[in-house]
Amino acid sequence: MIDANSVMTPHLSSPHIIHEGAARIFSDPVPYLIAWGIQSRLHRERLLDLQPDTVLILEHPPVYTLGRRTRLSDWGGSESALCADGAELHHVNRGGSVTFHGPGQIVVYPVLKLERLAAGPRQLVWLLEEVVIQVLDLWNITGSRIVGKPGVWIMTPEPQKIAFLGIRIDHGVTLHGFALNVDLDLTPFQRIHPCGFPDCRVTSMKTVRQTAVPIGVVKQELARTFATVFALNWSTIA
Repeated sequence: MIDANSVMTPHLSSPHIIHEGAARIFSDPVPYLIAWGIQSRLHRERLLDLQPDTVLILEHPPVYTLGRRTRLSDWGGSESALCADGAELHHVNRGGSVTFHGPGQIVVYPVLKLERLAAGPRQLVWLLEEVVIQVLDLWNITGSRIVGKPGVWIMTPEPQKIAFLGIRIDHGVTLHGFALNVDLDLTPFQRIHPCGFPDCRVTSMKTVRQTAVPIGVVKQELARTFATVFALNWSTIA
């Protein structure tokens, strides 16, 4: 079990070993518990080598998730108040604190055998951040890392978080992943302390560019970039 708040390092996956993998891209939002069920099944099957390393790329209907480090002050403690607009709330077993997911935000769930693709959890976090940074660069957006604050940040005019990261490693296979704000209502983030930071400001690709960003295109870019950064070959992409 890994808490993403403690891991960072600048290493890349070996470019000389290409592993087969599968990417599944969902066009419609997937309820959180359904996505978790898919992850859990893939995790069991990956442990038994019944599935290749697989990446799920999707959106969720509005939902707050509380990670293992969530404090009461991070979300207020009232589910009815937080979810008054119809969002769900779930306690989850990843590292990190509270965050929000909703349509217009792309969530990427890698179910990977860690030892095949990264030297350890520190490198895994760096690589996941690298995927986001490279995709943002395709849109002329400069994504940055901040030491001690995992995820990806936009540094001007002030630090604002554009991508969130929380992972778990169970028996050497990864669960959970990262979320990239593309084009969504950012209001729900004002009701929480994102990632446990009271002063955390949040942004999106649309906000930075001041123009619409097609989410389907970004999903495809995330799939391609993930394969490049992790030295994977998508034998299946659907």
